[in-house]
Amino acid sequence: MRTVRRIFHRDIVTSVAFVALAFLSLFFFIDFVEELADVARGYTVLHALAYSLLQVPGHLYELMPIAVLIGTIYALARLAQSSEYTILRTGGLGPGRALLLLAQLGLSFALLTYVVGDWIAPYSERQASELLARAKGKLRIGAAGAWLKDKAVTPEGERSYSVNVGSAGAGSELRDVRIFEFDADGRLLRRIGAASAQIGDDDVWQLADVRVTRWSATGDSAAASEQRLATLSWPSTLSAGVVAAAVLPLSTMSTIELFRYIGHLADNEQAAQRHEIQFWKRALYPFACLVMMALALPFAYLHARAGGISFKVFAGIMLGIGFVLLNNMAGHLGLLREWTPWITAAAPSALFLLVSLAAFGWLVRHR
Repeated sequence: MRTVRRIFHRDIVTSVAFVALAFLSLFFFIDFVEELADVARGYTVLHALAYSLLQVPGHLYELMPIAVLIGTIYALARLAQSSEYTILRTGGLGPGRALLLLAQLGLSFALLTYVVGDWIAPYSERQASELLARAKGKLRIGAAGAWLKDKAVTPEGERSYSVNVGSAGAGSELRDVRIFEFDADGRLLRRIGAASAQIGDDDVWQLADVRVTRWSATGDSAAASEQRLATLSWPSTLSAGVVAAAVLPLSTMSTIELFRYIGHLADNEQAAQRHEIQFWKRALYPFACLVMMALALPFAYLHARAGGISFKVFAGIMLGIGFVLLNNMAGHLGLLREWTPWITAAAPSALFLLVSLAAFGWLVRHR
């Protein structure tokens, strides 16, 4: 059994590493060519090269299940074509034992995917965003910027705040900040506009180049007054982590950070469907490696005359593309239809697992 495990693990790991390297090289080349189009004053070829390299861990996380599928199919198809798998079956390698061997290796790939997706990729994506902010001056966050909500209890009563961040600079700098303050009845009391802001360790925002507009009701009319300040300290419960979650792309957030940000959105009665789907996709995505292992095993039971290695690898590529498309489509449909987030995230893997087990059972019984 130890010899069989060594043969399986050596061939599959080598094949998966080769496929992953080929895919990463291709995606790195595509990213680098795209970034070369933005090379200008302040943004050099070295910046484009560094940015493309920082995208590699994120691509590895996304491509890991596909690399596992194609690499495993190639290794098993090669064993089947050389009749080595037939010899192993004759020597006592039953379907259940083969599935167990692949499951053990699949767990190792799932652990690697989790480490890359939850630790390495978010850090590298964050560094890539900061690189763009430093090289290009600022990081745009869409036409409307990023919106956050906050609440506080003051001596004057309960206050709620709507905060808009137009763009992010290098480090923890925020730019084009607007803060709207409302009372308990929803009346607008104050608008604070700042050219930039820094969030301190005590969650106090240090605003610079500030314009404060206040509204006060006098009878049936309202009067407005404006004040300009060089700096202003604004106490808030919005920490640097929460703001980073709203400003930076979702790919920069780990599973724990997504969970905390979902709690913040729920506390402030904001829609969290998109982040909940992303959270469950992050939590369940590593197990897709196990599904891909199960999906690849039936190819070992196909006779060599049922198609060469190239045909089987091509079938694996098509299955991998189908999985990616279905996974992305499920996320968008779940957001539009407001499906249960964990079901939306688990449905593609569950469907492919059922297909793989059905194909495996049919081949074992009829082949």
